[in-house]
Amino acid sequence: MDLAIVWFVLIAVLWTGYLVLEGFDFGVGMLLPVLGRKDKERRLLINTIGPVWDGNEVWLLTAGGATFAAFPEWYATLFSGFYLPLLIILLTLIVRVVAFEYRGKIDDPVWARRCDQAIIAGSWVPALLWGVAFANLVRGVELDADHQFTGGFFSLLSPFALLGGLVTVSLFLTHGAVYLALKTDGEMRARARRLAGYFSVVATLVTAAWALWAQIAYSVTWTWAVVAVAAACLLGVVVTNAKGREGWAFVLSSLTIVSAVVLIFGSMYPDVMPAVDPANSLTVENASSSDYTLTVMTWVAVVLVPVVLIYQSWTYWVFRRRLTTEDIPDSIGLSWEKVKAEAFGSSDGTAARLDLTVDETADPRAGTGAAVRGERDRQA
Repeated sequence: MDLAIVWFVLIAVLWTGYLVLEGFDFGVGMLLPVLGRKDKERRLLINTIGPVWDGNEVWLLTAGGATFAAFPEWYATLFSGFYLPLLIILLTLIVRVVAFEYRGKIDDPVWARRCDQAIIAGSWVPALLWGVAFANLVRGVELDADHQFTGGFFSLLSPFALLGGLVTVSLFLTHGAVYLALKTDGEMRARARRLAGYFSVVATLVTAAWALWAQIAYSVTWTWAVVAVAAACLLGVVVTNAKGREGWAFVLSSLTIVSAVVLIFGSMYPDVMPAVDPANSLTVENASSSDYTLTVMTWVAVVLVPVVLIYQSWTYWVFRRRLTTEDIPDSIGLSWEKVKAEAFGSSDGTAARLDLTVDETADPRAGTGAAVRGERDRQA
């Protein structure tokens, strides 16, 4: 098989891994204000993804890097044409990362609320814009004969693309709710299951509408089978969730996202960047790197990808236990007043220094980072 086709498939696999794994991260973030009625409940929700969210984002970096190396023309056209939406996604992801890392560092309700707002925004915005971006790849974008994007930001916001954004939002909400039902126990598990039931029905209707539109207007014959698989999986989520089979519901929710990616990339092929005018489309063959580059990349992937899969699988196995609010200890973060005093000195003009040393007695479940002690050094 042509290596360019192999790498087109591998990039689809990388995007599948990212959307399946980061999809429930987005779902948890979007559900934070709904299921997290109290601070300890919100901390519980964050702790369900605490050990894995950063590893899940590696799939995005790998997909972007693989696209750059295997299809430089595709990378250049995609990132220049979708510059503004991708920049918005990147900024919201950065804000979300900062909120995850520093939420537990300061024991202050206002600080926690601001971090929660950043997590919520950093989940809703990418979830919507990823769907918009992929829907445009199915529909085709405005390219000239030199494969340069000639449209604007608002040309990407067609009704078809916006419906695609609603598809990813509804799928990720369902995926996140099912994941929380799988990872929590007690009252939180019951509430997550109820929400998963509601969202799975909504996702079925929205996804069916978009998939039929895509299939009739832009796709090829064989992808009808993919649409049927996606529909069966979504209906399976509704049934298994109602029966309390969260494990099967999560598997079927994941397979729904897999089917969606197959539909997207299957509709695109043999193009990597379809154009409104098919003559200007960027194809797998004219966008790929040299055979030598693709050969080297293939050997690197053969060696490293299994290592990454084994490590990430081990991480999920280690943190497989269900959590409840009883597992969440009291906050060990510094008070906001103490942080200001340590950073800027006390009101009497005494200099201050924040000693960031690890407290070996601290409960590691209290935050995502190491516990810290603030120590004031007074100078004469």
